[in-house]
Amino acid sequence: MQINMASAYDTLAIFLFLSTLFCTPVVISTSTDGLVRIGLKRVKFERTDRFASHLVLNDGDYLTTSIRKYRQSAKKHGDSEDSDIVALRNYMNAQYFGEIGIGTPPQKFNVIFDTGSSNLWVPSSECASVSCFFHAKYKSSQSSTYKENGKHASIDYGSGSIFGYFSEDNIKVGDIVIEDQDFIEATSEPGITLLGGKFDGILGLGFKEISLDNVIPIWNNMVNQHLVKQHIFSFWLNQRGKEGEGGEIIFGGVDPNHYKGVHTFVPVTQKGYWQFDMDDVLIGGQSTGFCKNKCAAIVDSGTALLAGPTSVITQINHAIGAQGIVTEACNGFVSNFGHIIFGLLSTFVNTKTICPFIGFCFLDGDHEVSIGIESVVDRNDGVSHPSVTAPNCLLCKAIVGLMHKMIANNNTQEMILKTLGNLCKLVPIPVEESMVDCARLPSMPTISFTIRGKEFELLPNEYILKTGEGEDAHCFSGFMPLDIPPPRGPHWILGDLFMRRYHTVFDYGNLRVGFAEAA
Repeated sequence: MQINMASAYDTLAIFLFLSTLFCTPVVISTSTDGLVRIGLKRVKFERTDRFASHLVLNDGDYLTTSIRKYRQSAKKHGDSEDSDIVALRNYMNAQYFGEIGIGTPPQKFNVIFDTGSSNLWVPSSECASVSCFFHAKYKSSQSSTYKENGKHASIDYGSGSIFGYFSEDNIKVGDIVIEDQDFIEATSEPGITLLGGKFDGILGLGFKEISLDNVIPIWNNMVNQHLVKQHIFSFWLNQRGKEGEGGEIIFGGVDPNHYKGVHTFVPVTQKGYWQFDMDDVLIGGQSTGFCKNKCAAIVDSGTALLAGPTSVITQINHAIGAQGIVTEACNGFVSNFGHIIFGLLSTFVNTKTICPFIGFCFLDGDHEVSIGIESVVDRNDGVSHPSVTAPNCLLCKAIVGLMHKMIANNNTQEMILKTLGNLCKLVPIPVEESMVDCARLPSMPTISFTIRGKEFELLPNEYILKTGEGEDAHCFSGFMPLDIPPPRGPHWILGDLFMRRYHTVFDYGNLRVGFAEAA
């Protein structure tokens, strides 16, 4: 598998950003069961779009920030006739979001329905952050039901914090209206992390125990205001064609058409997140042995991927042939530039000038400087030149330093390049995305999670994220390391990749979670 070092770090982030720009309008229809369903089809995005070559976003922002909050029975529940349905829209097969209304008359917002948090926030009309200019903003002056609160609020998202203040207004979800709901008006959003997201904000569906400022979550108020028939909500994330609807979240019931067979229910072990005990994690049917005394797991609709302790995630990623982007970049660097660097060092060139000379750093006086810009193909010679980015500059300086020491110890060029190639293989798979060879999907193992004695398997095409087609195809592992120390951890996070395969019921009344094969 070959990758372009100039784009390896931002391929996925670029795709996520651009895929938000090519969506068809919202379609609203009334189904025959009396429920209002809102659908959106996503137009396929081609990575060859020229605009992509001019964008650089932070590595893995969209997929890694979704796990930031963790770092710092078989009976059917009746029909869905009295349930409220909100359609979910599919964002790069990784994020699902739907529409709500805030205020009177309702101001529309796209939000991620996040079972891993418990507060609602949307951009405020007072927000001056760059990302706010690309999203809907709440205007309290245009709502007749707005009530001032003003208490300061902030949420840490790892890559930055959202700042704002609490306000109170009516929230419309589907056809029901939750009155006097506290929510956060965000007046500042972190960097560009949220700039490319198609969603405007987050609607938390976790428990009150993790709600900021002990605010009563929207779901609790749906129950308290007797707006739902049953104290459950369910997720169906549609797996159909790339341009298919994203799915549905149903408040107050389930749709029997959304799943096959019966649900396997497991009790919630700790209120806060939707946390339960998992029995085992299997690679190709073989136990990893990690869950001998049970594993704490959280099902989280606000996390795109699957996360777990580094020791097991490393086993999984090695089993599927995943290589950290740093590993791939290291191999490519040694192969393409190793002999050049050796020649320069052999002529006693100042080590500080080598990385700027080959185009991986800039030289500012006597100091190397890396900046976050990307070179594109030179329009005069048609040759693709190296990318001057912080990761590439750091990698270059590290290799130059190692080679300089090895030359001083009288090692030959052949010995040095061979040693560096072996060292690249030892570079640990990073917390960000890991790449796999798309051609290897048919030979990859199934990964299974045992819950309440039943194995829930994921096939390679279900745990691999793919962007582009043909020669432009890039595949990424859906498994990411997440180490939470005791007593809070370790934890496993089963995100949207799991929920796409398995219809999920959140039974608030009986404090349990249920999984069944999605239809």
